[in-house]
Amino acid sequence: MRRVATAAAALGCTAAVIVGCGGGGSKDSGNASSTGKAAQATPDKPVTLDVWVGWSARELKVFKSVAAEYTKLHPKVTVNVTGGINDNKIVAAIRAGNAPDVVSSFNSYNVGVYCGTGGWIDLNPLLKASGIGTDAFPAATNYYTQYDGKKCALPLLADTYGLYYNKTLFKKAGITDPPKTLSELTEDAKKLTIRNSDGTLKQIGIDPFIGFYENVPERWIQAYGGKYVDGQGHAILSKQQAWTKWLQWQKSLIDFYGYKNLVRFQSGLGDEFSASNAFEVGKVAMNLDGEWRVAFIQDEHPDLDYGTAPMAVDDATPDLYGSGYINGTIIGIPRNGKNTAAAWQLVKWLTTDTHALAMLSNGLRNVPSTTESTTSSELTPDEHFATFLKIFSNPKSGTSPIMASGVAYTNLVQAFATKWQGGGVGDLQGGLTALDKQLDAQVAQAKGAP
Repeated sequence: MRRVATAAAALGCTAAVIVGCGGGGSKDSGNASSTGKAAQATPDKPVTLDVWVGWSARELKVFKSVAAEYTKLHPKVTVNVTGGINDNKIVAAIRAGNAPDVVSSFNSYNVGVYCGTGGWIDLNPLLKASGIGTDAFPAATNYYTQYDGKKCALPLLADTYGLYYNKTLFKKAGITDPPKTLSELTEDAKKLTIRNSDGTLKQIGIDPFIGFYENVPERWIQAYGGKYVDGQGHAILSKQQAWTKWLQWQKSLIDFYGYKNLVRFQSGLGDEFSASNAFEVGKVAMNLDGEWRVAFIQDEHPDLDYGTAPMAVDDATPDLYGSGYINGTIIGIPRNGKNTAAAWQLVKWLTTDTHALAMLSNGLRNVPSTTESTTSSELTPDEHFATFLKIFSNPKSGTSPIMASGVAYTNLVQAFATKWQGGGVGDLQGGLTALDKQLDAQVAQAKGAP
């Protein structure tokens, strides 16, 4: 899965614009009789479903194998899968009126846009007609698949984030256990850092740099219990100690490495989704990453001696230890799809069938996203993966805010953090206050407010 959220410029549409561009909706949706048809179990004539997903390479092969199983169960249905899809492509297709039958996105952040604009159809009537209650899904996944009363997406596996640590490097540094607090993490990171004779970095303990691999603010702020909005939906980053503490901690560790040193070090590291991944080859001793890394390590470096644990938390909030950041892949039906009834049957099977979720989870090493599937006897979790099942089940685990502006909301926070880490923000408190105003203005614009 692609996990780092990227700006989707095409997602700035208002509801009127995206609906107008979409061409009037799908053939089978829009009234009670079509809802009943979509809830039928088997298509009565041959149909080909075009499905767009974000996976590529090894992960795409896994999804295609699961889609092939569906075809075996439903011989009249042919499933054509296209991988490597991002949100910009999805929105462009909806606008042009040539969207596929089913779309999947790695960015649950964008549910506010897809639901708010009507780009993805509301699945509530189909869920009801099929007898599926929202209690089939855990609270966090229910939250990030709906917006403003519309459930335009369903969770298709979940991503859960924790700490990966190199046991061999820990032993060399005299460290016996993974850190549980940020002060312990900082101390361990410094012990695990090795510099070349000229002061440049040869190996580092952990990389806190925003933009490195999976590092975005929303995944780190979970360790401090930071919130984005108040009860009225207004941004409150400047009003919480959590955001100030995290940003100060993050920059202090970057300053320890040296900003330019760290940038230079990163320029020589391998791609995140390659066998040269910095953690996998021992360049970075600890790393914030998702559960899918377990499968990559097994495939690319099976001899790596490593462990997994919840991410360390702020010393002032030890009760948060064991929790983590959660988001996930979402799947839905575009409003201008051609085969809504058959598309719904596939979406329903992929997201609620325990056997299908177990196959996907075992192959992709993502957390299965229904309550029942997390305890399926078909799952084959090892000790590394089991850590993430526990984090996913922790009631204090959190996710990103689902806002009308979609991923642009957290991207704005990320832009601020990126400027901060490079020394471009002189007054942190003043900067956060200005950021709150920017975030509120962005949401108001997305809602079409004057």
